[in-house]
Amino acid sequence: MSRTSQPDPELTHRLTRRGMLGVAAGATAAALLGAAASPAGAATDAATGTSGHGRGRPVLPPGRLGIQLYSLRDKVSTLGFAPVFAELEKYGYDEVEFAGYTQGSAGPITLAQLRRLARDHGLNPIGSHVGYYSDDPNAYTFAQNLTKVLDDAQALGLRHIGTASGPFRYGSTVDAWKRAAEEFNTYGAAAKARGMKFYQHNHSEEFSFATDNPKVRLYDVLLGETDPDLVFLEMDIFWAYSGQFRFSKRPDGTPAPFEPLNYVLRQPHRYPLFHVKDGVSDPSNTYGYRMTDVGDGDIDYQKFISAVTRLRGERLAHHWQAEHDQPTESFTFARRSSAHLHSLREKC
Repeated sequence: MSRTSQPDPELTHRLTRRGMLGVAAGATAAALLGAAASPAGAATDAATGTSGHGRGRPVLPPGRLGIQLYSLRDKVSTLGFAPVFAELEKYGYDEVEFAGYTQGSAGPITLAQLRRLARDHGLNPIGSHVGYYSDDPNAYTFAQNLTKVLDDAQALGLRHIGTASGPFRYGSTVDAWKRAAEEFNTYGAAAKARGMKFYQHNHSEEFSFATDNPKVRLYDVLLGETDPDLVFLEMDIFWAYSGQFRFSKRPDGTPAPFEPLNYVLRQPHRYPLFHVKDGVSDPSNTYGYRMTDVGDGDIDYQKFISAVTRLRGERLAHHWQAEHDQPTESFTFARRSSAHLHSLREKC
């Protein structure tokens, strides 16, 4: 299974029914997590308010932990969705975000079967990534096959349908991004007519500057030129902080600092979805971080998630999708990331 978005060089780098059943990979859980609870136990701790991280309210809202299935593409392509969903149910996940609807060697599956399979494992299909555009007129993208993309999203019962492609279709000038924004508004209007939200998922390049006006950050053009009632954002937190590392100075060297969290706090309604992805700070790396399992890096998710969910009326308004572009072992990543996020508690 592969992303359906355009190639991107940066990518080449419900609490009920959660059983306490062991899994094959669970034999190494103690060594991996030390004294931390297992993911299923962490989900129970989240419900009871107890954790080794303190006795405060869980940072993670109930029913809002998902995972981007791109992280598990190796397992989906070899095992199929059913075994993958069974594992995610054990690990305490509530939602899944798709990156394609086929399952490789496991054989064909219909959208109706896929939707039912997810629900049978207590997983809510919350969103999906689809390509923005292609030179192929028959490509499965928003630009080439909008009706089919939305038909499939409806068949899966998705509330959100989006793209992980940047708005670079026409270039990196202000006018180029205004033109892309107009197309996003069109996709957003079509999605809204069907009861869904269209969204765009960032990488770090969105925070770069317009080539024709280096005082203008392209991400600001996207926010300013898209209709806030039609176009929404899925902030990939790792790539946003990578963007902060790369683009806190303009091309002429003058300071242009920004804080990714502040974008969300200013317009929280525009960010229904997040990618929770972690990284170890590494200034020698082009992107400023080395990607790692959630909880093993330097991004403060206790602070970030708390800041968003403490906003009035916002606790249950957002969905948090764990992701790792290239996990060493994808089931291990999924298990450990759930355990860590469920263990986080708000500071009293």
